[in-house]
Amino acid sequence: MLEETEGAQGVLSLMEESGALLGGHFVLSSGLHSDRYIQCALLLEVPGRAELVGRMLGRYVEETLGPSSVEVVVSPALGGIIIGHEVARALGARCVFTERADGRMTLRRGFKIKPGERALVVEDVVTTGGSTREVVAAVSAEGGEVVGVGAIVDRGSQVDFGVPFAALVRGTIENYEPAVCPMCKAGLQVTKPGSRPSR
Repeated sequence: MLEETEGAQGVLSLMEESGALLGGHFVLSSGLHSDRYIQCALLLEVPGRAELVGRMLGRYVEETLGPSSVEVVVSPALGGIIIGHEVARALGARCVFTERADGRMTLRRGFKIKPGERALVVEDVVTTGGSTREVVAAVSAEGGEVVGVGAIVDRGSQVDFGVPFAALVRGTIENYEPAVCPMCKAGLQVTKPGSRPSR
């Protein structure tokens, strides 16, 4: 069950109104299967709503990390770009994003992280934390200091990133390995709604 964290009242209503909470048979970016999918692109497609959610997450991050502690927000393409931009706006920070090149997350397009620059990694949804850890590693490889991780939704990842992790919505949504997925066993058609290419 998904629940709003303190200071995030109204986020679930916005998600429901925007059609961002989906039911069916989905392949997640992690390769796991689920009967629920959170399509944050629908939540963020209206700029005013995206700005509001970004302000909420930015405020929650500041409560966790302290004010003015973030100099750059780093997000993974594609899902994290819009929310990363809006959190950066709320915090008065720069915004850059990582992309996959030769199978690993990297900064491209001339983006740089300055040595010692205080970075916040921002995602739309965290499931296993794999992409988030890759972004953290990319920032660290550039000499940046990751001071925290933020997300709109934590699907019950229980991942320790080694830094504070702030999410507006938390809860456990069941995920399944494909070999034991009950929807696969029932023959339900599978959808891959995420941005990462199929494995």
